[in-house]
Amino acid sequence: MASPPSSTVKPDSARLQNGASGSAERFNLDSVRESLIRQEDTIVFSLIERAKFPRNLKVYDESSREIPGFSGSLLQFFVEEAEILQSKVGRYYNPEEHPFFPENLPLSLLPPYNYEQVLHPAAASININKKIWNMYVYDLLPLFAAKGDDGNYASTMSSDLTCLQALSRRIHYGLFVAEVKYRDAPQDYGPAIRAQDRDALMKLLTFESVEEMVKRRVEKKASVFGQEVGLNDSGSDKYKIDPSVFSHLYGEWVMPLTKLVQVEYLLRRLD
Repeated sequence: MASPPSSTVKPDSARLQNGASGSAERFNLDSVRESLIRQEDTIVFSLIERAKFPRNLKVYDESSREIPGFSGSLLQFFVEEAEILQSKVGRYYNPEEHPFFPENLPLSLLPPYNYEQVLHPAAASININKKIWNMYVYDLLPLFAAKGDDGNYASTMSSDLTCLQALSRRIHYGLFVAEVKYRDAPQDYGPAIRAQDRDALMKLLTFESVEEMVKRRVEKKASVFGQEVGLNDSGSDKYKIDPSVFSHLYGEWVMPLTKLVQVEYLLRRLD
């Protein structure tokens, strides 16, 4: 596999960093938490959209030679080409966005938006998109996409790209979480950072009661957003995706990977 590492509405980083007055006043734990909750909606909706299509395994076949001169799966080709286009219009100036194929991305043809820098420069070196890619393709998709092949490969890959980018954005948002937590309690994090103690940092970042609440909330959202609705139904227990898939997604992958991002960032925070 080629090695993935890593509108008119302002992105969350712009809202958090600039705020209404153009200052960084709104960059705090509450505003970061608000963004994380909004991103749950995006992830739930994107996976529900992907569930319209079956697995379409041909899309993920890394031995495929469907594209002349390209070695890799159809999805790899699709994402790489999409990222080239998006890079040309400035997507990766946004500190929330991390490409899956950063090698040889072109420079933007548009001037960069003036994002206020709230993250330590070391954030630019952190990209775990290879882990996110493998999790999505090999672990998550089999949990909710029906077996079969309907030939809608372009639509399937477009939906996959939306899912991958939503998951990447949410998980790498751990950079902002780590920064705001460090600012709130440098006396707690400083000793573990100076000692380069991963286990101590992970312990500081782990709140099991909060994680359980997040899992319950995202499962409830999935049950509401993904419910099959009919005019004569008083209530339906039929869902486009089993809501427990979302709880599993967050518990097994999203939150652990987010904490991995936080630890990697904090280890570099005092460089």
